[in-house]
Amino acid sequence: MRILAIADEESKALWDYFDKRIIEGVDLIISCGDLDPRYLSFLATLAAVPVLYVHGNHDDKYEKNPPEGCICIEDRIYVHEGVRILGVGGSMRYKEGPHQYTERQMKARVKRLWFRLFRRRGFDILVTHAPAYQLNDGRDLPHQGFRVFKTLMEKYHPRFFLHGHVHMSYGREHKRYDKYMDTHVINAYEKCVFEFEDDNPRDHLA
Repeated sequence: MRILAIADEESKALWDYFDKRIIEGVDLIISCGDLDPRYLSFLATLAAVPVLYVHGNHDDKYEKNPPEGCICIEDRIYVHEGVRILGVGGSMRYKEGPHQYTERQMKARVKRLWFRLFRRRGFDILVTHAPAYQLNDGRDLPHQGFRVFKTLMEKYHPRFFLHGHVHMSYGREHKRYDKYMDTHVINAYEKCVFEFEDDNPRDHLA
């Protein structure tokens, strides 16, 4: 299964001057947040594959203008061609506003998913906006990751963990790829195409 992961910044190659070669062969599009809802709707129309999304900390506009033709996977497990995809959006709380959580709040949120996790016997892809704590995150509070995401990987051993929030254009060098135990970690900033079956994932757009 070929997946296009996107986050944080709209790709000019996908929106301003649409290059259909990028989505050729793509079976699924997953947004890790902080993207214009019109951008997601545009991709859903032209790609003709499911577009899944979680909220970023700047996605309060989704309340009034949700991405049309797209599927919100917040706090649920969406199954596509047998692949179980768990969505948990939002960032660390650093000010008042929606889609922001303390570590304690995020832990309680994950705890409420126990029945879904039990019924589906875990999940294959974890989709979040924020990274995991001390795994490609920032040391400032707004960009700090959640410890509970590591707990999820330690307990369920998903094949992939997709996140956004930490831009690869920031001053510090954030990795596109990493690994935590059995889980391949991908920073979906802007766009990245990968194969679910790959043992050594790489960006097929590179």
